Amino acid sequence: IERDGLVLSALRSASMNLPLKWEFPGGKIEPGEGREECLRRELVEEMGVQIAVGRPLTPATHNYPGFTVTLYPFLCSILSGEITLYEHSAISWLPPARMHELEWADADLPIIAEYQQGFL
Repeated sequence: IERDGLVLSALRSASMNLPLKWEFPGGKIEPGEGREECLRRELVEEMGVQIAVGRPLTPATHNYPGFTVTLYPFLCSILSGEITLYEHSAISWLPPARMHELEWADADLPIIAEYQQGFL
């Protein structure tokens, strides 16, 4: 999610899998649900905001011990609502050049690299 040249990241809570790692908000696709539809639903559930889903970035697959995840990232913007944290413990708005300062979940790292290539 982009706003005024900044990028939103969310800190996973201590009770979540991959605790206290930063990530891009999103979630699991439900049966019969498309990727963009999933992203819209998850942002309402996790943060209480309506989003506009824009251009897709390259999907990223990562093998964690015990599970594999594939992320389908999109450039997005907030249409309405104020961010309320229902699952995460914090958020950060950073310029692309400073995104590396956070301790990210490994699956998000290729997305950051691609995003920064387009903006730095």
